[in-house]
Amino acid sequence: MPTRELGKSGLRVSEQGLGCMGMSEFYGPFDENESIRVIHRALELGVNFLDTADMYGSGHNEQLVGRAIKDRRKQVVLATKFGNMRGPGGSFLGVNGAPDYVRSACEASLKRLGVDVIDLYYQHRVDPKTPIEETVGAMAALVKQGKVRYLGLSEASAQTIRRAAKVHPIAALQTEYSLWTRDVEAEILPVCRELGIGFVAYSPLGRGFLSGTIRGKQDLAPDDWRRNGPRFQEQNLQQNLKLVEGVERIAKKKGCTASQVALAWVLSRGADVVPIPGTKRINYLELNAASGKVQLDEQTLRELDELTRNNLVAGERYSEQGMKAVNL
Repeated sequence: MPTRELGKSGLRVSEQGLGCMGMSEFYGPFDENESIRVIHRALELGVNFLDTADMYGSGHNEQLVGRAIKDRRKQVVLATKFGNMRGPGGSFLGVNGAPDYVRSACEASLKRLGVDVIDLYYQHRVDPKTPIEETVGAMAALVKQGKVRYLGLSEASAQTIRRAAKVHPIAALQTEYSLWTRDVEAEILPVCRELGIGFVAYSPLGRGFLSGTIRGKQDLAPDDWRRNGPRFQEQNLQQNLKLVEGVERIAKKKGCTASQVALAWVLSRGADVVPIPGTKRINYLELNAASGKVQLDEQTLRELDELTRNNLVAGERYSEQGMKAVNL
């Protein structure tokens, strides 16, 4: 698989990464052994950019990834995140960017992952109670100590990105970006490019919706968090299916899947954009990995642009509470 440099950081990763969150939580049942096989197959395919976070499964996901890469560490560009605190039973306790917490969170992640250094360490959400300069300052100290190689932010506003970059170089910003979430194009993506920061696109398949496999809640497991997501509610779902149907029509003409069109579109956004689709299944992983071979000509790109303009997405990305934590 081809590689891409994250902005001007010098950190090169596979042009497509693997989001590991669903292997531990949020997207219904999971099988640890199958998840490890998926990670190993990803590495075989050249997908070397693995993404996890300390909050996924309240630490379980980091442990899982750690087991999967134990004898393959040199093959992996390992990214994890801190900031979202979980309590007993998985309850959400808020966001913490205080320097002491940054240090303790990193130590805990290193232990769970079973590694000496984290390649890319993100602040998962911006803590409105702690100046970003203090948080990034503590993260920069981890770089000096050799515990972290590169720094990243997630779901930060353009203003926050600028302030953070004055403290220490930021290698990547991770934020949702797909055919049904394009708001970053207005201000955030241009700022990243201005500052030489790579853009890591999470949920490039619209939380699986753009694959065309979700037609209603009957297609989601009882414990799948998307059941409560605004865009998956019936009043919004029917509107959003118009976008999916348009992508499926284009995929049929191209002789590929809707998922491959959606991923190829994200890949076409620029050499500094790296999507990290998540999956728990090898067959989906292999389909995703092959999306880089799908060529979208100018006419097809115009069709997709028109499709997203004419079929405005219904519903926010997250619940009202979740939206308060993004773009800070």
